[in-house]
Amino acid sequence: MSTRRRGQPVVLLHGWPVTQAHWRHLLPPLRRAGFAPVPLTLPGLGSSPDEAYSFRKADLADWVHDQLTRQGVTQFAVIGHDWGGTVAVLLAASIPAAVTALVIEEEIPPGIDVDVPAPGNEHYPSWHGPFNRAPGLAEQLVPGRENAYYGLFLRQSAGPAGLDPDVVRCYAAAYTAPGVLEAGLAYYRTRSADVKDVHRLLANPIAAPVLAVGGGYAMGTAVTDAARLLADEVTGIVLDPAGHYPVEQDPEPAAQVITEFLHRHHDARDDRQHRDGTDRARQQ
Repeated sequence: MSTRRRGQPVVLLHGWPVTQAHWRHLLPPLRRAGFAPVPLTLPGLGSSPDEAYSFRKADLADWVHDQLTRQGVTQFAVIGHDWGGTVAVLLAASIPAAVTALVIEEEIPPGIDVDVPAPGNEHYPSWHGPFNRAPGLAEQLVPGRENAYYGLFLRQSAGPAGLDPDVVRCYAAAYTAPGVLEAGLAYYRTRSADVKDVHRLLANPIAAPVLAVGGGYAMGTAVTDAARLLADEVTGIVLDPAGHYPVEQDPEPAAQVITEFLHRHHDARDDRQHRDGTDRARQQ
């Protein structure tokens, strides 16, 4: 292991409808690899929002930046799953000097039109977006039926490999907390603003190197295709057994590819900074 690694922070942003338990298999390998994981829960994603937030993803990226600044975290890699992936992309675009590398797990940001290939297009559900965006519909139908609502999406989106049933129950239970249903729906109802924000990146791609991770039975190669429209340097991988939750469903290969990617770009950045410092010293 390189002696230059000094516990670089790695910010982790999960999506809907999961919790920080999504990262349970990834956190130990990150720590063993010399990184310092910083899991954050975006407002309303499995925990009650403490106050009224804007759920526009660019505003949530600003919220993440504020949280990290308060913790003294100024330079970091970021891993985003599902909605956390869109927030991570916009965060990398807004503070490029701070984000050293970006991992996007199973997310196609709003407004990016790419095709989900087979077999994912036969497994990943398409009903939840229109349902969640329909004003008032979920508010009337979901309360008291959270296990059916969240459970159905989690089981379908996981594909044949499935998720641990106990974890599915824990996820569904977390989303019964006050305000969480409404917050989750709000993530889908900011679509027009999110599309505008993401489309701005088409002309100004993000500078951070990107690892795009797709599940073979969910978004698959579409994660990479989307990332290549938004970033200049993209590496793509598909974990075939997984659905929408690769770091849970295929944890060892996912952890290996993620830690190797982070190491590679952390070391490359250290090398550049060392060379720049040496050059400046020689010029003085």
